Amino acid sequence: MSDFNSNFARPVAGSADMALDVGLRKFMLGVYNKLALGLLLSAALAFLTGNVPAVQAMLFRVTPDGFIAGYTPLGWIVSLAPLGILLASGFLMRNITPKTASLIYWSIVALIGASMGSLVLLYTGASIFSTFLVTSSAFGVLSLVGYTTKKDLTAMGSFLIMGVWGLLLASIVNIWLRSPAMSYVVSGVGVLVFAGLIAYDTQRLKLSYYQMGGNEAAMSVATSYGALNLYLDFINLFRFLLMFMGGRR
Repeated sequence: MSDFNSNFARPVAGSADMALDVGLRKFMLGVYNKLALGLLLSAALAFLTGNVPAVQAMLFRVTPDGFIAGYTPLGWIVSLAPLGILLASGFLMRNITPKTASLIYWSIVALIGASMGSLVLLYTGASIFSTFLVTSSAFGVLSLVGYTTKKDLTAMGSFLIMGVWGLLLASIVNIWLRSPAMSYVVSGVGVLVFAGLIAYDTQRLKLSYYQMGGNEAAMSVATSYGALNLYLDFINLFRFLLMFMGGRR
């Protein structure tokens, strides 16, 4: 789910020139800028869908006292559509254009942001804000580790991606079990998995830059998919941390 740059060869960390490079800094800055704008858009949409009654009614079933009771049919479509787009985008990887990659990124960001209004209804604003700050700080540190480390993280990344599928399966099973203990175990493992993926995806982006040889179209596509990888890592880490830090309404 976090592996969108499969078209790029993956050299070991020591095989790339790790010296400071103006082009590399520009490329990574483009990724981080797109990520920051995506998070801003998601936050705005989450605030809208979580606080405006008319919009709430379109996506969520809300009790008279303001608690979320479930999704409406449209809400289910919005919440599941990003996964469908991710799966469909796998068939486009070989012939994808910069515009298509950008459209995929912004579509997923908007849909996830809209569905995150459920978190606004479930948790207090103060706990959401504090968890966001913790997630941002952790993301900055972990991404810096991935950018600067000389160690090849490929093997770790493959293991972590398998962990993502395990988390998805466990979460589906717990829909029926409704076990609070299992929810905390899944969240704890999820924090570790996505923390590792932040470092892994950052290193992979850096190494992929050297493989593109200055190809502007390829770098534009990689900027969108790189931002998408890191966006999904950030959002999932944020969601799992909310299980421990979030104050319920």
